[in-house]
Amino acid sequence: MTQQHDDRIVRFADRRPERWRNGGGTTVEIARGPRGAEDGAWGWRISVADIERAGDFSVFPQCERLLTVVEGDLLLLTVDGREQGLERYRPFRFDGGAAAGAALPTGAIRSLNVVTADGFRAHVAIVELSGKRPQPVFGGQHAVVLQGRVSVGGVALGRYDAVVGSDGAPPEATGRGVLAVVSVDPAA
Repeated sequence: MTQQHDDRIVRFADRRPERWRNGGGTTVEIARGPRGAEDGAWGWRISVADIERAGDFSVFPQCERLLTVVEGDLLLLTVDGREQGLERYRPFRFDGGAAAGAALPTGAIRSLNVVTADGFRAHVAIVELSGKRPQPVFGGQHAVVLQGRVSVGGVALGRYDAVVGSDGAPPEATGRGVLAVVSVDPAA
């Protein structure tokens, strides 16, 4: 398949890695949404982070975090003194303002991260594409390719490329692979 331009597709390779606020790792931002016109701050952010060594996470006061290991075997995450083992493809939600740190007993990992400010709530669903049924990506959603051969409208997607959803005629991901479907909605 050809590498065509499609406004619904966010190419991971076109994004630049940024250092964490605390300098302990790097992240590649895939998408963000504004909090409000009054201050221009983001209300939510989806990113992919590389964690290559143990250490503290950046703190995001008044935010909620949803972390999913997408490469590597195990992340030991300690949040406010409580350790939690995180395995691949199992999303974990925690307070962004809490003291958090990581240990890497099986080596470096890569994680999909969703951070939401007050007023937003996120969910991550890991979906396996079988080739038989397309996965629609609705408004308020981003589908991130985690592995496999996936396309949208005949355009091939690479690993960690994302599809931006739409309510009108939602794009459909097809092929064989694994997607993380991230939904961000206003909090009730």
